[in-house]
Amino acid sequence: MSQHQPAQPKSVLRGHRTQVHVTTFVRRNQRLASGDADGFVVLWDLTIMRPRAVWRAHTNAILGISDWGDDRIITHGRDNRLAVWKLGLQDEITMSTALPLDESAPERPQPWLLHILHVNTMNFCSFASCSKASIPPQDELLVAVPNTLETEAVDIFQLPSQNRLHTVNLGGKAEKKGMVMSLCLFWRVGYLTLVVAYESGLAVVAQLGSETWDILYRAQVHSQPVLSLDLDPLKGYFLTSGADAIIAKHPVPTASFLIRESRHPKETNNKSAETSSLSLLSAALSSGLGSEIPPRQEKPVIETKPLKTINTKHSGQQSLRIRSDGKIFATAGWDSKVRVYSAKTMSELAVLKWHNVGCYAVAFATIDEGQNFGSPKRNTSNVEASEGSHNEAVTASTSNNQNPAAVVATKLTQLSVKDRRIKMAKEAHWLAAGSKDGKISLWDVY
Repeated sequence: MSQHQPAQPKSVLRGHRTQVHVTTFVRRNQRLASGDADGFVVLWDLTIMRPRAVWRAHTNAILGISDWGDDRIITHGRDNRLAVWKLGLQDEITMSTALPLDESAPERPQPWLLHILHVNTMNFCSFASCSKASIPPQDELLVAVPNTLETEAVDIFQLPSQNRLHTVNLGGKAEKKGMVMSLCLFWRVGYLTLVVAYESGLAVVAQLGSETWDILYRAQVHSQPVLSLDLDPLKGYFLTSGADAIIAKHPVPTASFLIRESRHPKETNNKSAETSSLSLLSAALSSGLGSEIPPRQEKPVIETKPLKTINTKHSGQQSLRIRSDGKIFATAGWDSKVRVYSAKTMSELAVLKWHNVGCYAVAFATIDEGQNFGSPKRNTSNVEASEGSHNEAVTASTSNNQNPAAVVATKLTQLSVKDRRIKMAKEAHWLAAGSKDGKISLWDVY
């Protein structure tokens, strides 16, 4: 980026009347879903930068949006409802495209409502979700939300049955953790894992054992409430940002246990001489096994040290998101700036300034592992590839000394205008930022 001319967004989406609280890319980057303070959801077509579906999903502010497959959208609002809508590509033709700014528009139809959960939204905490099993089917989902009665506890529901499977309260009730502020639910090495961040600044990782939730990590790095967290794509760590200026990198430990040896009953010395002449088996039988040996007890090891913390000098960074390739992450700032950081070094790479008021939401488009001129899939041993290794991958994937850009250009000319737009929308390295001004800026970064 030029030092003399500030970077500008590739596009700006205008249409929300109130502040944008949520932005999420869905349907393999062909759509951007945004939610505002009035409860409106807009599904933007990124091939033409126009709305394809607009409806009022909730009567209060939107807290979270996610897709469930290609034909379902989950929305979470401050009206104490979590809703699952049927909205596939073929369903968009029945939807209104009148933006929330158009107050004269007739009542907009809603998509077909598949499921609804009545949940607690006093915490301003969005839901988290994952598949019901470590091998994900598309027909069952687990959803984590703050508990309705205890603001420090977490409820985990199953969809589509809408049954509550777990109520998780991590730590003692006397401990003042404050409200649940941010959640993440996922599978790791075959175990259901929950990350919870609290109003006190505490972050906790727990894993579901055979019957109970075992705490594997807990650390209080923030002095103010945690505003957001996100999980590394390889599930090796997570990042938190708070109302203070701290951004912290925390481990996601695998379960390890301290084994406390069993306590054997004391031997008695008042046995007769005849007993001593018996065999060991006879002695055991004659004692009637009256004193059983208690089993060995396992106590989970709790890690307490974060991997790294930085003081950014900028308080109020929220909506932290890690890009799907694990190389960078971004935050939305109360000071109207979007900041991009290196996930490896946590150093600041860019400051994106276009909005004049606070930013509330950021989202990254999913980076296709097969793009970048056929470069190999992300190497788990070296998450952040160097420029040299990237160039080697480019050279290896192109034969006969062909220019990779020329190869791509040739392929693009063979596509129709519509297909080229779809391809560009899918492969752009989009970052979407939603602001208090009701606008969404789209940036093509790194």
